Amino acid sequence: MTQALPARRGIHWYWLCQLAGWGSVVLFNLSFVFMSRPGAAITAVCVGGGCAGIALSHQWRRVLLRRRAASRPLAWPALALGILVLASAQTAAMWALFLVFQPFGQPHGLAWLPNAMIFWVGTFLAWTIFYHAVQAVRRARQAEAAALRLALAAKEAELRALIYQDADAAARMIDQLADLMRYALQSGHAQTVPLAAELAAVRAYLAIEQIRFEERLRVATEIEAGLEGVTVPPMALQTLVENAVKYGVETSAAGSEIRIRAWRTAGAAHIEVANTGALAEPGGSTQVGLANARKRLALALGEQAALELRADAGWVRATLSLPEAVRCAY
Repeated sequence: MTQALPARRGIHWYWLCQLAGWGSVVLFNLSFVFMSRPGAAITAVCVGGGCAGIALSHQWRRVLLRRRAASRPLAWPALALGILVLASAQTAAMWALFLVFQPFGQPHGLAWLPNAMIFWVGTFLAWTIFYHAVQAVRRARQAEAAALRLALAAKEAELRALIYQDADAAARMIDQLADLMRYALQSGHAQTVPLAAELAAVRAYLAIEQIRFEERLRVATEIEAGLEGVTVPPMALQTLVENAVKYGVETSAAGSEIRIRAWRTAGAAHIEVANTGALAEPGGSTQVGLANARKRLALALGEQAALELRADAGWVRATLSLPEAVRCAY
């Protein structure tokens, strides 16, 4: 049976990112912009500015969500105008805070205005780009989950036909389908999952495919001890294995061997899915899927994580390289 995923912690990642991001802005202002005039008044101004930034960006998020829900996302000109409005409102809020707390005495003149607008335009631009990047990755994950549900529906149709031919094989497939569906539902709420859970889902998927392809599908695994807790984005390894089946087994009358191997080097873990065959044509669906997988990998685990696809002596090898320091607690 599929290994249960760790319980989901009650963390609202949006608010955690909001506090971390705007907290960094507050610290930047205190440490670099106003470092020559420390004190309670300037601290109050900077903290108040951070609170204003949180409030404004949260309202901006609500606008973006409403437009997305209505299938009318903002075009670039509207986004640029929105960022300019946000920067103007933030600049006005900071001016009001300077008037109230007067850390440098009574404010006068507008020489500071261009630099302030440039700073806040840059801040809200960075916020908007990061927000859209996170949403794009989330939609990609949802699309992958939807594709998996469709694939499972197709497997269910095959199962119905199999029931009349081999009741024992059908019963085994039902168990594996249940495991795979349970994993898909659980992992959809997680940013990363332990390798052990992902491998269990992969084994369930391959067990189903072996009923389908019989001797045409041959599987070998070699997992180095101690790597079970290394984290991967959910469905990352599953996607690589599905590609190996699609382009290695389905396209060959003789079938294909699929090898799954995991090992460690200094500070990193490597997971490889290999199948006999050749690389798909450039620009094909595999390449597009890999490009999306690389984006998800970088967002979930950082730039140290990588995904490489190469052909090697009659084998196609997809290799995930992950920072081993990122681990899941069991």
